[in-house]
Amino acid sequence: MSNISGTRGVDLFLILKKFAPVDMFTGTKSNLNGKFFMALIIFDFDGVLADTLDDLVQFGQEVCDELGVKHVVKKDDLSNLEIMSFASFGRACEVPENLVDEFVQSCLKRFAEKKSPPAIFNGLSDIVRKFSVNNTLAIVTTNSSQNVNAFLVEHGLSRCIHAVYGVDSPGTKAQKISIARNQFSADTKQEAVFMVGDSLSDIRAAKEAAVTSIAVTWGHQSLEHLLGGHPDYVVNFPDDLIEIIEK
Repeated sequence: MSNISGTRGVDLFLILKKFAPVDMFTGTKSNLNGKFFMALIIFDFDGVLADTLDDLVQFGQEVCDELGVKHVVKKDDLSNLEIMSFASFGRACEVPENLVDEFVQSCLKRFAEKKSPPAIFNGLSDIVRKFSVNNTLAIVTTNSSQNVNAFLVEHGLSRCIHAVYGVDSPGTKAQKISIARNQFSADTKQEAVFMVGDSLSDIRAAKEAAVTSIAVTWGHQSLEHLLGGHPDYVVNFPDDLIEIIEK
């Protein structure tokens, strides 16, 4: 039985678009081999690629203690967020507004100082490598680009990702999705651009940017919470992404 739920009434139709290769460091296009790319696939980081839930709870608690905030950090502090970001996480942990920025920076610093980057969810390494052969891949995240790039190096995926738009890049998540779409597929139809996320705010950002939203259930928020954003597709396992994107 399929684990994919399509909330559209029509089949997904992918439009092939001819892209020149893009240098992962400069983001510039070249004309070396005139390769065809089927789609632009944008991933969220925490909860989609990186298994960071336990780290988030631990680091959130450490920073709360450091800031003198009397709060016991729980997974529910993340699972019920309307906007998935370190700032929203801090507010859910009862961090006073004047200390929210410090909470964010301290959490990001702990990720950067971690002895080894987070684990990748089972099956995602193979999926990313498979998709990178004929598609353009990007990451849009509220984590830092430095942390994401360290993760990609650790898991041998640096050459698979064309661009990372982190918290250090200007704009909202929806704006960064639009920037990626305009950079890599300016005249590609909506159905050929996908945002893969694990939070309600990922789905809403995809809709605001007019791209196809895919909600994953192995991340930080529950299926019930995700359905509140009316995603175009819901997947339960990484392999399910293949059926949607390569359909």
